[in-house]
Amino acid sequence: MYIYNPIDQRLVDDRVALFRDQTRRFLNGSLSEDDFRPLRLQNGLYVQRQSPMLRVAIPYGTLSSQQMRALARIARTWDRGYGHFTTRCNIQFNWVRLAEVPDILAELAKVQMHAIQTSGNCIRNVTTDPFAGVAEDEVFDPRPYCEIIRQWSTLAPEFLFLPRKFKIAIAGGAEDRAAVRFHDIGALAGRDADGRPGFAIHVGGGLGRTPMVGQCIKPFLPRAELINYLEAILRVYNRYGRRDNKYKARIKILVKDLGLAEFAKAVEKEWAHEINGPNTISEAGFAAMEAFFSDPPLLTRSPFDAADADALRNNRTYARWVARNVAMHSQPGYRIVTLTLKKTGMPPGDATADQMDLVAELAERFSAGEVRVTHAQNLLLPYVARGNLFALWAVASAHGLATPNAGLLSDIVCCPGGDFCSLANARSIPVAKAIQERFDKLDYLFDLGPLALNISGCVNACSHHHIGHIGILGVDKNNEAWYQITLGGRAGNRSHIGRVIGPAFAAADIPDTVQSLLETYIRLRHDEEPFIDTVERVGLGPFKIAVYGGGAHEANH
Repeated sequence: MYIYNPIDQRLVDDRVALFRDQTRRFLNGSLSEDDFRPLRLQNGLYVQRQSPMLRVAIPYGTLSSQQMRALARIARTWDRGYGHFTTRCNIQFNWVRLAEVPDILAELAKVQMHAIQTSGNCIRNVTTDPFAGVAEDEVFDPRPYCEIIRQWSTLAPEFLFLPRKFKIAIAGGAEDRAAVRFHDIGALAGRDADGRPGFAIHVGGGLGRTPMVGQCIKPFLPRAELINYLEAILRVYNRYGRRDNKYKARIKILVKDLGLAEFAKAVEKEWAHEINGPNTISEAGFAAMEAFFSDPPLLTRSPFDAADADALRNNRTYARWVARNVAMHSQPGYRIVTLTLKKTGMPPGDATADQMDLVAELAERFSAGEVRVTHAQNLLLPYVARGNLFALWAVASAHGLATPNAGLLSDIVCCPGGDFCSLANARSIPVAKAIQERFDKLDYLFDLGPLALNISGCVNACSHHHIGHIGILGVDKNNEAWYQITLGGRAGNRSHIGRVIGPAFAAADIPDTVQSLLETYIRLRHDEEPFIDTVERVGLGPFKIAVYGGGAHEANH
């Protein structure tokens, strides 16, 4: 993983000192709320319902064991003993005290972490495929490019005050596991006819109030021009993006209003001034960055584990965990392991300080000291020797980190919702808990197969409900929380936005409604057909009838 140089460390340390002084001046009354607001947002500090919330950046979702231990220490010392991992691969601390935030930032700086640009109208944390560098289908490792973008965009004065927040994602595999088509800019790794690496660039994707699938603006961009081309896109957006209406200020609205062809023409014109310019990335520059992301020393042969072989035959829970939470690796003898933060009864994405310490220990013992945060709010160990799987599972399962449900119904993606967020219309966590409790049967979950269920507490869609196979959105109806259902969303190479099936439901009705949707799927599916494929084949009609009973619901609500 990337290691700070002295310039990086000086920058982060100086930002901590600067924010400490800004916080001091705000607390003694010499800095107004209006003046302090953009300063705290640029340091990831929000005002929530109960207390300030600090969002910490985890660039492209990669953590060292040392950094994970620092997060655990922060949770114990300055929060209530836990943190919340988000769909943007950040971590949020929901119970911090404003006066102590500079101390937290100083603690983060000791392990080369920060909260810079995790909020505000700027380029946010760059994300990528959680399998980056270890995926079997990888075209090339996207992490060096993520780091190049991070360094270019951090505190770049031209892009600190954009019309709205701006999100970039890169995927390196044949399959898009980074949801690049739902970002302001998304880049898909590829090669040209001569085998040279580059990217297909998508623009104008996003969720929230106006969900849109990004469109391909550049089928192949040579990798040397990556920063030049991104800069051209951002300059066009910075110049023409709406600033009079925050709901229409995202780049997706500009692309829609201009049309892709006109937007692309403006970008090409801007890019013409940048080609081969100072931001062109040299081969030496790529080589230097790629060196940070080389594989750790790996065993040439994974040891045979008799206990593992016996458990696969005789321990059904372990066998299920291997089937759902263990993925193939690019290196023979190794596996990629997902540690789920979705045990029934726990808020999705939450990890206690003790669990974070345990994950750090597991990473050092089994995964070359490295941890990944996934878009599905789970944790991942990317370098587990095949012969160590059973030993890893035995420890993880004893601490609530080995629920064998990765990619299944109870692996719910969920925002903090109305329990914490001041923007939320409805609570998300209790709805997720009710669904998990209703369907807490592994036989049933495995029979259903892959199924993505996402719950957002408001239209900002922090939990990406639009791309859940089943999406649940909290809405306000006469000052009461209700929940709208969408079906048919999906990320990946066949990205699609889910469609609303009808009027919203009361919270108490959600588990029954989900049950009706699942029963309809089971009745209509062909053989082992996944839920999302059945929805696409038969349409929304049968599911609407199942949950609304031919119009009775509309009449009552």
